Amino acid sequence: MNRCGSELGSFGRSQRGAVLLVGLIFLVVLTVLGISGMNTATLELAQASNTQSHQEAFQAAEVGIDLSLSERRYTTLGPAVIPITPVHAGTSYTQASAQFVELTPVPDEAFSMGVQSGSIQAFHFDVVAVGRGPGNAASTHNQSFYVVGPGGQ
Repeated sequence: MNRCGSELGSFGRSQRGAVLLVGLIFLVVLTVLGISGMNTATLELAQASNTQSHQEAFQAAEVGIDLSLSERRYTTLGPAVIPITPVHAGTSYTQASAQFVELTPVPDEAFSMGVQSGSIQAFHFDVVAVGRGPGNAASTHNQSFYVVGPGGQ
């Protein structure tokens, strides 16, 4: 009995160093996993911030198109510029310009209300709006529209 007890005692003493080594390896693995998780979270946060900035720029460009259409300052003489306008509580802004492109006849079938042929024409305009968001995010939108007006006769 004494002999078995002494063998177990020496066996237990030789295992104490192995437990320390296994514990250190386990801690290193957990540290690497923790650092990797923090890096992933930081990257995902940056991606979400970039997406939000681009969405603000997109919405600012849409506001520029809406402003240009609602103000009705377009002319055939030159571009009608909407000055830089703050959007989204000053974190983003927009600028738009409406440019006359061409004059086209309106098809006779479109107006069958007794209007004489050639008495009305369609004025084609293009609006270009640039929206800027935080972090230098930018979005450019183009919109075309027609205004029906008196013909050249």
